Amino acid sequence: MVIRTVVWGENVHEQTSQVVADLYPDGMHGAIAASVQSAGISATTATLQEPEHGLSEDRLTQTDVLLWWGHAAHGDVDDAIVERVARHVHAGMGLILLHSAHFAKIFKRLMGTPCNLTWREAGERERLWVTSRNHPIAVGLPDHFELENEEMYGEPFGVPEPLETVFISWFQGGEVFRSGLTYKRGAGNIFYFRPGHETYPTYYDTNVQQVLRNAIHWAHNPAPRVLDVDAAPNVPTHQALEPLTQKGARPHKDGEAGLR
Repeated sequence: MVIRTVVWGENVHEQTSQVVADLYPDGMHGAIAASVQSAGISATTATLQEPEHGLSEDRLTQTDVLLWWGHAAHGDVDDAIVERVARHVHAGMGLILLHSAHFAKIFKRLMGTPCNLTWREAGERERLWVTSRNHPIAVGLPDHFELENEEMYGEPFGVPEPLETVFISWFQGGEVFRSGLTYKRGAGNIFYFRPGHETYPTYYDTNVQQVLRNAIHWAHNPAPRVLDVDAAPNVPTHQALEPLTQKGARPHKDGEAGLR
């Protein structure tokens, strides 16, 4: 089975910074898509500037795992598209959030928390430690690996307690950060991965590329999508699995919709 991925990129820094444009001539989204292309994974791209941000209903229906990189234009993402993506995640689409996507509308929507942190842009060394050696996302990785230049993210990180912490980072300035976190929302698997500042060649690093490929396989849910994830149907008394006698007043007739 080929896993169908879409790499969503904000595609703003590539247009406004010569440093980023030179480093990622095909855009960060293009570099990420090229890096994850391997046996069993196909990758296409979408950007903020496309109609519906490149994330139409039909396209998301055909997407197994969505990767999301955003930073400078979180507020420009249409709320209707955010709700569309959230609905597909609850239905079973995998979602991988990269670097500054910790502050993306979709991540905040799914976490229900501020998702805030401390940060510093100094081009300092980051050392990522594997904290769950047997986790599928850590397959093929050493116990730790280093990125010579990265932006610092530091604790506290305002997110819900994750299902698993796969990576913890130490930075040259002394801070630490939970850099690889997994979540489940509905039928969808979610992974947040911290590295990926736009002015550094992070997405060319072989260990980072291995993490992304592993994460795609982990996030993929091969089961059919759950239908009507927002539905909250009334089950009439006469349809209960066991015989029931109605007790008390009924504000609605059997089968009628009501707020719950």
